[in-house]
Amino acid sequence: MRKLPQAITLASLASLSFATGIARADETPEHSFTGKVALYSEYEYRGISQTSEKPAVQLNLDYAHKSGFYLGTFLSNIKWLEDTAEVGGFDTNARIEWDIYGGYRFEVAKDTVVDVGYLRYEYPSSGAFNPKPNTDEIYAGITWSFLNLKYSHSINNTFGVPDSKNSYFIEGNIAYPIEQVKGLTITGHLGHQEFKNNDSLSYTVWKAGAVYDFGNGLNVGGYVKGTDAEEALYTYKGKDWSKDRLVAFVSYSF
Repeated sequence: MRKLPQAITLASLASLSFATGIARADETPEHSFTGKVALYSEYEYRGISQTSEKPAVQLNLDYAHKSGFYLGTFLSNIKWLEDTAEVGGFDTNARIEWDIYGGYRFEVAKDTVVDVGYLRYEYPSSGAFNPKPNTDEIYAGITWSFLNLKYSHSINNTFGVPDSKNSYFIEGNIAYPIEQVKGLTITGHLGHQEFKNNDSLSYTVWKAGAVYDFGNGLNVGGYVKGTDAEEALYTYKGKDWSKDRLVAFVSYSF
């Protein structure tokens, strides 16, 4: 997510006040703009550390049209490219991840939404890498109630792995609200990253956690994550980016 949100929220229902002074409470605005800032104890994506056990500050900005079309962008500090370059004997100033995504969501049945789109992972100042880590993915997902399934497919080399075009990530997610504790949601994730022509790098990831909504856009949460990735292939400068650990975060949406 790099961090594209695993379940990007639909445009919120809102009351609009125009010439009539009153609008239906369930009317969806034609255009909606939302944002989120977050602080994570570590930025990990698909189970692999992006900040080498260091904290991350992240920003999401999203636009949605009531027709279902949406656009968004994501920014985060990273460290994995800097560490990879140092181990490889060269230097880089690539310390930022900048993602751009867009797509279309539509309801196919009650409480069932299909989401298709495109995501570009951009790493400015990463020109010293060959292949470059910049990656393009197309994705399709379906969400029913608190369950989500998603498939992402790369259309070029994937995160700098040579000859890895057509790699994919398949995942299942849950976000189950606890009725007895208002504001509390239990979360879960199971995914598999397959690297085309690089089977030794492929792995499965799981996550389990919870998030508490304090209202007014403030959320606090955490989760434990683990993978079955081959440790030696994901260890740089003595740190295993794939190992099990706890991740905590606080976010504010606006």
